Amino acid sequence: VSLQVSRQHNAGARGWLPAVFRMAEWDADLDHIIPSAVLPPFWAKLVVGFASLLCFARSYDGDFVFDDSEAIVNNKDLRAETPLGDLWRHDFWGSRLSSNTSHKSYRPLTVLTFRVNYYLSGGFHPASFHAVNILLHGGISVLLVDVFSVLFGGLHFTSKGRRLNLAPRSSLLAALLFAVHPVHTECVAGVVGRADLLGALFFLLSFLGYCKAFRETHKEGTRSTFWVLLSILLGAVAMLCKEQGITVLGLNAVFDILVMSKLNVLAVVQKVLHKDRSFENPGLLRNGGLLFRMTLLAAGGAGMLYVRWKIMGTGPPAFTEVDNPASFADSMLVRAINYNYYYSLNAWLLLCPWWLCFDWSMGCIPLIKSVGDWRVIALAALWFCLIGLICQALCSEDSHKRRILSLGLGFLIIPFLPASNLFFRVGFVVAERVLYLPSAGFCMLLTFGFGALSKHTKKKKPIAALVLGVLLINTLRCMVRSGEWRSEEQLFRSALSVCPLNAKVHYNVGKNLADKGNQTAAIRYYREAVRLNPKYVHAMNNLGNILKERNELQEAEELLSLAVQIQPDFAAAWMNLGIVQNSLKRFQAAEQSYRTAIKHRRKYPDCYYNLGRLYADLNRHVDALHAWRNATALKPEHSLAWNNMIILLDNTGNLAQAEAVGREALELIPNDHSLMFSLANVLGKSQKYKESEALFLKAIKAHPNAASYHGNLAVLYHRWGHLDLAKKHYEISLRLDPSASGTKENYGLLRRKLEQMQKRNV
Repeated sequence: VSLQVSRQHNAGARGWLPAVFRMAEWDADLDHIIPSAVLPPFWAKLVVGFASLLCFARSYDGDFVFDDSEAIVNNKDLRAETPLGDLWRHDFWGSRLSSNTSHKSYRPLTVLTFRVNYYLSGGFHPASFHAVNILLHGGISVLLVDVFSVLFGGLHFTSKGRRLNLAPRSSLLAALLFAVHPVHTECVAGVVGRADLLGALFFLLSFLGYCKAFRETHKEGTRSTFWVLLSILLGAVAMLCKEQGITVLGLNAVFDILVMSKLNVLAVVQKVLHKDRSFENPGLLRNGGLLFRMTLLAAGGAGMLYVRWKIMGTGPPAFTEVDNPASFADSMLVRAINYNYYYSLNAWLLLCPWWLCFDWSMGCIPLIKSVGDWRVIALAALWFCLIGLICQALCSEDSHKRRILSLGLGFLIIPFLPASNLFFRVGFVVAERVLYLPSAGFCMLLTFGFGALSKHTKKKKPIAALVLGVLLINTLRCMVRSGEWRSEEQLFRSALSVCPLNAKVHYNVGKNLADKGNQTAAIRYYREAVRLNPKYVHAMNNLGNILKERNELQEAEELLSLAVQIQPDFAAAWMNLGIVQNSLKRFQAAEQSYRTAIKHRRKYPDCYYNLGRLYADLNRHVDALHAWRNATALKPEHSLAWNNMIILLDNTGNLAQAEAVGREALELIPNDHSLMFSLANVLGKSQKYKESEALFLKAIKAHPNAASYHGNLAVLYHRWGHLDLAKKHYEISLRLDPSASGTKENYGLLRRKLEQMQKRNV
């Protein structure tokens, strides 16, 4: 096979054949680890794909957990009634980007895939969403075999333009390490992690597209420009999936300068320091093709950032101190120390992904406030390793070693930059999901390390055992961690041992227990969350709600009052405070709390509903009807508000109006059995017995064990004169609820009437 590099670089690459032999030599050092049988591209990719699917297959039938609820289940952008155009005006969570409360996470293409998922699976069936994530990770892992072959072996083509893989062992091992890395579990097992997966997919496609610009067949340069522009377009697509995607332009630039233009950074620095005249017209600056490509990349990146900033509307999102405490520190030194400590924790998660947690905020990682803190050692260790690697990347006499270390560090650092707090404040302390792409650089460096260790060690079997051990342990850890992501209970409890100081972990465990009806245990976790973070208003709100349900109203009022004092615009806490005050018969204070809640959240149907209940208790019937009408205007499917309007109109003798409201409600919510029941009562009183009977029977079919449904149907038959049917449904009602005094009384009246009729007949 005849080998060649692209035309643009032949002049400066006369020594490329020896370099190829050095690559082959480096790759051969892994011969005892990677069997020759799996080296053909098809088998290598098959092995990587199988390993990636094996690791995360356990998450296939998991639930929607943690952020999945907000981004998917409660996101109206997934439903068919939402216009597709709204996806381009909303953030990742379905809120308007122009809103001050928007998270500003602009990922319309990811949301579009959720919508397609929802449509094809016929609803919110988690298995189909999880399956797509698992397949995406498998595809990315397979694609990395090609990417690593370029990074390790360089970019070389046959005379027919086919790219050669000169480092099959290194690329396979690095791709395997990536495929089974446990830090990826959050992205794969958590459905919202699809943003990172899609961003990574188009990131890699952009890089491979950029590589195609250097094929020898591009003699006119036109097709070369086409591939550069296509790479920029794919980078934009990656950015529309996850903000990290734009960093591919930086990686492309580094690859072009260091690999294709063969820039020796150390030599350039030395020439500058020694004022070497040969640097005045370096070949790099005379390379018009390189400058043109850099101009395209820079212009593309600037254009993306400008459009992104315009879309954000009101500026960057507003995060709180609990999200990222270091960014709120007054001292620049404290901020710098803690940022670097966060970097060291990210590095540790890549190196030893054993302690994994769904959330690292709210006290999970206490601030370092002085250089005397022992954790500063982690910073020193991180920079010692980084500086050592950078020195080797710059100063090594082996050009192959320089290139691999430079590209490995580039792949590790460049995609991580948006999460580094260097350019803007981020809304987290540590997030495993942002390590998905940087982990590829780590796997590349680790593979290079294994090769170097093997080269300088005579005993090859221990090295092979070490590599296989790492792969096996990581695979098992992936399986275990995938199982923990199957349900919220397992996920939240797994975090207690990793981040016992994290108030959010205790809050989520408590919320999960409360949802399952275990209020006593939930109270314990909510109290611990408030103890760890005395300003945790959401924990106070939920704890206050449980205490309200347990009739511990005094403490509930104290907690909710404290919550709204800490966060005056917390609408939900104001509404719940109003409910408690209503229960304490403090009606004026309750009304004020409801009004305050509505002031802070104008579209708040539940609050209007509760305000209507307050007015009904005060016999302010017109105000009650007005409040409930507001609730149904904001939320047409608000069944409780419709029901209360029907019942109030019924009780006040406005049967015609009650019937009209009931029919209007059933048109909007045709399958709501409680509305059928309420309207049936009204129709029965209006002597529309046949229509009333039909609605009662329909309600009973939907909810056959409702004693009141049978009891009221019996009353209808009693009035109508169908006494045998009345007797039958009275008896069914009393079997379901023997303590129903009204039904007992009516049944007694019916029995006496039947006995009298029997005596008359005799």
